[in-house]
Amino acid sequence: MIMKVLNTVFCASLILSSLCNAALAESAQEAGYPPYVKDKKLHATRDLRGKKAPAIKVAQWVSGSLPDRKGKVTLIEFWATWCPDCHRARPILNKFQEKFGADLVSVGISDEPEDVIKKYLEKNPVDFSVASAPDKKMYKTVGVKGIPLVLVVSADGIVRWEGYIDSKEDPLTEDKLAQIIKASQSSKSRKVH
Repeated sequence: MIMKVLNTVFCASLILSSLCNAALAESAQEAGYPPYVKDKKLHATRDLRGKKAPAIKVAQWVSGSLPDRKGKVTLIEFWATWCPDCHRARPILNKFQEKFGADLVSVGISDEPEDVIKKYLEKNPVDFSVASAPDKKMYKTVGVKGIPLVLVVSADGIVRWEGYIDSKEDPLTEDKLAQIIKASQSSKSRKVH
């Protein structure tokens, strides 16, 4: 009897989860944002897509400082100096920042000590602010379980894309980022009028 009840509850939760994911994808698309890929591996313990992004809290800014994010799309990358996939993502992130300029704020967060990050950045410069978070609080808040993990947050503070930049299932492309920026600006202008 208990197993039957547990099975029913489990099935109901799966159905509810599917309905919620479908509703999130539909509402994002209606607002002009790219739809969420439902069965995507996120490499995080939490799916933040469609939810309020956590505040950026780090121990120290190694390169730059927390930029003014008001009214802008923010790209947050969780990375490490020893990570080959993170190293391959670097030129892509620099290209995004160069292409979208003032419309995009990019932030890199590593759980490594400041001196390790500084040494890496001397040989591998970036066009965005980089922070050290050795206490891993941001990693835990986001639920990072694999790197590089990227969150793209619209101007209204909602996570619009989450995952690996070059994911085969749902890569973060220049076009997708442009769509998020455009929808974010449209949403902002609708609120002003």
